[in-house]
Amino acid sequence: MNAQGIPLVIARFLLALMFVLSGISKFSGLEGTAGYIGSVGLPMPQVLAVGAAALEVIAGVLLIVGWQARWAALALAVFTLIASLFFHNFWAMPADKAFMQQLMFMKNLAVIGGLLFVFAFGAGTLSLDARRTAA
Repeated sequence: MNAQGIPLVIARFLLALMFVLSGISKFSGLEGTAGYIGSVGLPMPQVLAVGAAALEVIAGVLLIVGWQARWAALALAVFTLIASLFFHNFWAMPADKAFMQQLMFMKNLAVIGGLLFVFAFGAGTLSLDARRTAA
């Protein structure tokens, strides 16, 4: 095991934790999630709510265990960018709400950056991806 193994496992876990918890939360409150999605004018909010929850949980777990981690990370990065544009559009908010939304938007850009690192470099030595390629 090299010195990158443990830090990469921790990094994958921390990146994915936000998505897994958010997805579980969406599943436990699908009506509220669909209402929120509908409030910004997106079509089929119930379908999008289930899809978003499923993507967050499934891709998050894949990222944690490091199986198909590059594709899971890319899917979460694209999802996060799209969600940020619709739900944290600080440029279209009143001044009293813009600061918090800008902070959330910038946080999401940082998360996207981390996910793109996983997409570019893989899950690391302590992952199911690494075990699969070693076999």
